[in-house]
Amino acid sequence: MRKILFVISLLISQFILSGCKNTTDKTPDRNAAETSVKHPEWSRKSVIYEVNIRQYSPEGNFAAFEKDLPRLKELGVDILWLMPIFPIGEKNRKGTLGSPYAVKDYKAVNPDYGTMDEFKSLVKKAHQMGFKVILDWVANHTAWDNEMFAQHPDWYTLDSAGNPGPPAGTDWHDVIDLNYSNRGLRNYMTDAMKFWLTEADVDGFRCDVAGMVPVDFWDSTRMELDKIKPVFMLAEAEEPELHKKAFDMTYGWEFHHIMNQIAQGKQKLSEIPDYIKRNNTRFPKDAYRMYFTSNHDENTWNGTVFERLGKAAKPFAVLTYAMPGMPLIYNGQEVGLNKRLSFFDKDTINWNTDSTFTEFYTKLNFLKHKNIALLNGSQGGEFIFLENNQPEHI
Repeated sequence: MRKILFVISLLISQFILSGCKNTTDKTPDRNAAETSVKHPEWSRKSVIYEVNIRQYSPEGNFAAFEKDLPRLKELGVDILWLMPIFPIGEKNRKGTLGSPYAVKDYKAVNPDYGTMDEFKSLVKKAHQMGFKVILDWVANHTAWDNEMFAQHPDWYTLDSAGNPGPPAGTDWHDVIDLNYSNRGLRNYMTDAMKFWLTEADVDGFRCDVAGMVPVDFWDSTRMELDKIKPVFMLAEAEEPELHKKAFDMTYGWEFHHIMNQIAQGKQKLSEIPDYIKRNNTRFPKDAYRMYFTSNHDENTWNGTVFERLGKAAKPFAVLTYAMPGMPLIYNGQEVGLNKRLSFFDKDTINWNTDSTFTEFYTKLNFLKHKNIALLNGSQGGEFIFLENNQPEHI
């Protein structure tokens, strides 16, 4: 394990020291397909922070989270990504409280979290303090008791008997799949997203399973949203074509799994430069990639960072900041969150755990904001690969 920690530190040092040169001599040519997406300028130095309102506080509501904004400002995060805040379906609900991703109404807030006015207050306060706020948007499916199904059953994917069902290949029995061959559905969904820009002044969206929704829907919707205000769009997907017109950032899922495999001794550290070379050939130069050691899915279903990464949790967190992309912090990581949070039931984060992680992430965020090599997208640095005579030992 000491070798892993040491070599990761070396790799990070090589990047930070060379990044300012913006040298590409050793870097493969980029994919010819470029992006027409214009990133909001404020996103260049940003760190994104995922908020699970339900589990964030004992109250589990907007008002309680708003009180914690000064702490997050001191931590140094920039974009607040709120997991779905909408009313949750009751039909076929999982657990006692249901999945936030089973949306019953796209233009309302979950009454467990508070009122629409309280949500607007949260966004306004966050903006006053310099944060940006993005909503988690679930465009691929709805709850069974979403009014859309009663009014427009043809907007859903139906079997031969005319019955809806969950997305193919999933066990998401609490939701039903939408069919984007319907123009009415497309117009409704775009309009619902515009609603949150005009009514609550949010700054963009994290789009759930974005790869399961047609790319041309995202392309046209991004254009409509930008007419209202410049938005930031994050896709829970890894398809390069999503960057061409619609999304600022996609998930670095492959790299996340590589880190887990290295920490568990199942892959070698040489996978890291190999991944970077692949990434450079697949994605447009100015495409943002999001790197993380945890998020709500990983924490709940695959384990805490300590279960997956062990003693390498901090070094790999550093690497997510040094990679050419945007780092993510999942709420609680800044105090060493060491339990899997329940997805369908109340399970409050214990904030009195390991305060060394608070100092750790605060320092990383400071470096992200001050070091030009760590800027997001093409304005940041490039990796320079240093040759050595024993590459399989790294």
